Amino acid sequence: MTYTYDRSLKGVNINDAETRIRSALADRGFGVLTEIDVTTTMKQKIDVDMDGYRILGACSPQMAYKAIGIEPRVGAMLPCNVILREVDGGTEISAIDPVASMQAIDNDQLHKVAGEVRDMLCQAVDAA
Repeated sequence: MTYTYDRSLKGVNINDAETRIRSALADRGFGVLTEIDVTTTMKQKIDVDMDGYRILGACSPQMAYKAIGIEPRVGAMLPCNVILREVDGGTEISAIDPVASMQAIDNDQLHKVAGEVRDMLCQAVDAA
């Protein structure tokens, strides 16, 4: 089982890709709660240079509320991370597959919610 849903944007720089995915996420009810510029952090913390790499922590409040209502400790696995990564010729966007990440929790109701969130994230990645 793969654990991300991916799309390559040829000829699109990481800043433009970020703008596009943020808009696509917002259109599907997600907000971005956390932002990590991994490239900058690695340079500051361990003095290494790396290509552009960013992590956006996306959350749909309605779906998070549903999931927490079903399984209160599921918050340890939230939000849903979306990464942007500079690759040759463009940027790759990858979103976590919530179904894959929720396999550790034995709860069919939660897996159903995870499937709905996966569909929403895939739609956002496809629209970016």
